Formats: sequence, C-alpha cells, structure tokens
Amino acid sequence: MAEVDESSKPMFAGLSDVSISTDIPVEGEINVPVGTSSQDDEYSTLDEPVKDTILRDLTAVGKKFVHVMYPKKSSALLRDWDLWGPLLLCVTLALMLQGGSVDSKEDEGPQFAEVFVIIWFGSVIITLNSKLLGGTISFFQSLCVLGYCIMPLTVAMIVCRLVLLGGSGKVSFIIRLLVVTASFSWSTFASTAFLADSQPTNRKALVVYPVFLFYFVIGWMILTFSQST
Repeated sequence: MAEVDESSKPMFAGLSDVSISTDIPVEGEINVPVGTSSQDDEYSTLDEPVKDTILRDLTAVGKKFVHVMYPKKSSALLRDWDLWGPLLLCVTLALMLQGGSVDSKEDEGPQFAEVFVIIWFGSVIITLNSKLLGGTISFFQSLCVLGYCIMPLTVAMIVCRLVLLGGSGKVSFIIRLLVVTASFSWSTFASTAFLADSQPTNRKALVVYPVFLFYFVIGWMILTFSQST
C-alpha cells in the first residue's frame, strides 16, 4: 500500500513548500548581445549621403574596368559583380553604331534596339550554355564578365569613328581592321581569363567558342560601320 501511495503522488509535489531566501544573490545576466553603434555605422548605408553612394559605385565600376584592361586570374570581378558597367558600355556602343551604313549606302546600319538586343541576348545565351556545361559561377556573374569585357570593343568603336573623320579609303580600312582585331582579341582573352577556371577542364573549348562568336559579331558590326551620308 505504501508503494501505491507513493506512485499516486504528483511528480512535483512538495515544490510549493520550498522557499528561497531573499538573501541569496541572483547571479548572471539575461541580455541579448547587441553590436555597438560603431559596428552598425560601418556596415549600414541607409543614412549615407547620395554623393558617397554614387562615388563608391563609380569607384567599383572603375576598378572592374582596370581588371578588364589588365586581365588576370582574380575573383574580384566575379565576387563584386554588378550590371552598371555592362549597361553603360552597351548603351554607348549602341548609340555610336546607330544610324551608320553597312555594306552599302542604301542599307541603314543597326539601330539602337538591335544592338542592345544582340549584346544582351548573346550574353544570356552564352551564360546559359556555360551553366548547362557545368559552370560554377552564377548567372549574373557571367553577365557581368561578358558585359565588362565589351570595353575594348567600345574603345575600338570610338577610334574607328575618329579614323572615319579623315576619310573611308583603303588606309582607313586597314587601320580600323587592325584596331578591331586587337580589341576583339583582347575582349576574348579577358573574358576567358575570368571564366575559364569556372568550367570543367574537358569542356572549356565548348564555352570559349560561343564567346569567340559573340565578340566576333560585335567586332564585325564595328568594322563594317561607316558614316551615314
């Protein structure tokens, strides 16, 4: 009977009779660790002036341009990707190609929308091809690299327009051919320098070939451009 009585008692019976002396100090703190204001200010840009934000973004874009002009195996262009630089280069190139004549004086050259679509659609196709072949970089990282590497061809377009101001003879064509060839080679080399390590070893050629065609088409549009009359 004693065993039955003990088992029938509630589990926490008797705890209400336990008293805690008020003289015993309570140690410890129940606080949620909060970062200092200096740390919050270091990483927060909500209160940053617009001027500082614009200058920081322009500095980042300028550094990426330097990486394209001096390509090397660096993850900076991939890690801190953005699409401001590619958008600026694409708009600049499309504006300079607009209204020119290609192959004949009767045919109008590519319009702004055509150049814009060719560049972005080509970049998307190359990016999808890279991902399907097992590439390890993200979609927007690939777009960033391909877009920034248009810069040598954009510079070539500016040089070609300056050369065309002096005439469109054989010498002018040779100069433009050399400039576009050098810029095309530089764009292809720079893009593959950033993208090569992200592809499987046995599939690198399948990734480089579409990149070659992409910059070749842009270079051909620049080379065949002539001033509209």
